[in-house]
Amino acid sequence: MNYPHPLIAREGWPFIGIAALAAFVAQVIGPLFAIPFWLIFFFVLQFFRDPPRPIGGLGDGSRSIVAPADGRIVAVEETDDPYLKRRAIKISVFMNVFNVHSNRSPMDGEVKQVWRNPGKFINAALDKASTENERCAMHLVGADGQDVTCVQVAGLVARRILNYTEPGMKLARGQRYGFIRFGSRVDVYLPLDSEVRIGIGEKVYASSTLLAELAKPPHV
Repeated sequence: MNYPHPLIAREGWPFIGIAALAAFVAQVIGPLFAIPFWLIFFFVLQFFRDPPRPIGGLGDGSRSIVAPADGRIVAVEETDDPYLKRRAIKISVFMNVFNVHSNRSPMDGEVKQVWRNPGKFINAALDKASTENERCAMHLVGADGQDVTCVQVAGLVARRILNYTEPGMKLARGQRYGFIRFGSRVDVYLPLDSEVRIGIGEKVYASSTLLAELAKPPHV
């Protein structure tokens, strides 16, 4: 675990505070009247939880690709990486409103470029969300020169993608780098020679679940 965990994501405090205030005011008016407000408060509280997680990987972890988000695998396919203009293996993690929405780096690497694209807010479980929805893509380069693209994609309810990276920043595998509110997906584009370790429908946990292994470079 390579960064401090406040248990509740800092991005959530304004929403939690507003929900708590509304619940307290409703409680003064009447306990029965306050019930839906307390339900909203507890929903918001659980949505912004940010628990500590062990960092997954095999061996020294230098070639390990871990889940960048909690959720369910909805795509494992060969396709075009629209950011690096190459063929790649895409692995997509869909987050519903009950998953942890803190995003972590899938690998050890340096941020080369960040793209922010406006777009729609259709259901993030649909494959076309990868190219039509609002999204923020990040190009990571590993120590051996492997290129990986990690894309935060907004969803039907999500209206805000937070990405705190910039070119030149170095990220450790499992390091927190962003957050998405409220329900979304994260796509990871890997080199074609990567070895996938996950299947469609499987549940994954950010930082902990191994998605794939990058191939060994020729000189190793």
